[in-house]
Amino acid sequence: MMKQKILYWTPRILAILAILFMMMFSLDCFGEYSTLREKLLCFIMHNIPAYIVIAVLIIAWKRELAGGILFLLTALAGSLYFRAFSGNPGVLLIMLPFLITGILFIILNFYQKKIIHLSKNESL
Repeated sequence: MMKQKILYWTPRILAILAILFMMMFSLDCFGEYSTLREKLLCFIMHNIPAYIVIAVLIIAWKRELAGGILFLLTALAGSLYFRAFSGNPGVLLIMLPFLITGILFIILNFYQKKIIHLSKNESL
């Protein structure tokens, strides 16, 4: 039971922390631009990737397998977009939480199916 709770909450908390880390980089907008409108526009624009990852997390919260696959695709897309495989290996550290989150969501999905399958066999 405890193992299932840890496996349930770890990818969710890791994803939330990674999203907050991404959003932290947009805080520089509040010191750079002059008007409040420009600051808010800058903040919204810088957080578009975070909004996408929030949508992926919402999907993963309900459907672990689909969310896990989407997190893996998010990590791959971010790595390709920031050219992690051609001279920018630091991006891999930024994308690593999304990769781990995706793997954990997929593991959780199969673990829950195994538990359901075992409980059905015991009741027969």
